[in-house]
Amino acid sequence: MRKIMEEKKSEKYPKAQNPLILRAHRLMDAFAKSDDERDFYLDHVEGFIVYVDLDKATEDVLKCEEELKQNSDRYCLLPKLTFYETKKIMEGFVNEKVYDIDTKEKLLEIIQSKEARQNFLEFIYDQESELEKWQQYYQERSRVRIIEWLRTNQFQFVFEEDLELSRNVVEKLKLHLFEPKIPKEIVQARQALFTKAKTYYSNEALNPRPKRGRPPKQVAKIEVEAVVSGDIFTQVPQVIRRFLYLPEIASASSITFSEKFNTEEEFLAYLRGSSRQGEENQLESLAEKFASLRQLSNKLASMEASLTGVEKSISFRNEDDDEEEEEPPLSRGRKSKK
Repeated sequence: MRKIMEEKKSEKYPKAQNPLILRAHRLMDAFAKSDDERDFYLDHVEGFIVYVDLDKATEDVLKCEEELKQNSDRYCLLPKLTFYETKKIMEGFVNEKVYDIDTKEKLLEIIQSKEARQNFLEFIYDQESELEKWQQYYQERSRVRIIEWLRTNQFQFVFEEDLELSRNVVEKLKLHLFEPKIPKEIVQARQALFTKAKTYYSNEALNPRPKRGRPPKQVAKIEVEAVVSGDIFTQVPQVIRRFLYLPEIASASSITFSEKFNTEEEFLAYLRGSSRQGEENQLESLAEKFASLRQLSNKLASMEASLTGVEKSISFRNEDDDEEEEEPPLSRGRKSKK
């Protein structure tokens, strides 16, 4: 029965002549954003991603949903990132990669609180040494999760970021995806795709082994942006074209784990705004304290001035009394004559 269904499927859609060339970073981004309010689909025929954006025109959304329903064997719904899975990812990082006891306790406390995902990221981005470890851990976990899902849904694929082919060659492979006979200059490249595709179905793809030997010296990390080809799709239905998900993601570190912000740039802008707001609040608090101290100082100065005035008045009175007690010179003279 399954064999008959596969034969019908192959007759219904054109058949790719080599593994689908997928963007790992783009899939990682879609996997992170897929939730109860956002649906993402991966096309089984050509490998493009569909995002059912409900903000678009209602008529277009209904047509898109109808296409997805009628050809459900073509489009695979990306799994939702559940609260349990996000919590498991965060706890895995803390238990495996965080060594400072105070930091570990703080992160575990955050994970158990409300808005754990957002608060976890805010704390991590404030810890430079932990941030780099988190980004690497999250990318590795996401990659394994995506490969496992692609294998379960029987995709034959390669990640473009893993290929050692020029942009021009990759674009030609995409352009001739459904053609059995291809130009000679890309025959060898097509064979390289088949060889590479087998590595994603190996045991190591889901259980990457740590490198043996002495760990490398800590040096400043320089992330090189992957050079990727243009998006070339020839089998996209008309009603789906407006819903193609085609973000340009230069590096994996720019993909955010946040559920509130679409990009790392947005998240960093939010953090800078929060920091600036905190600084402004501190400045306002200091200004209020200075004003209070100034008022107190003025009061003390006024009291001191009042006390000084009283002291002077008393001094003047004492001097007058002393003058009254002194006898005139003439009186003294008269007394001396007697």
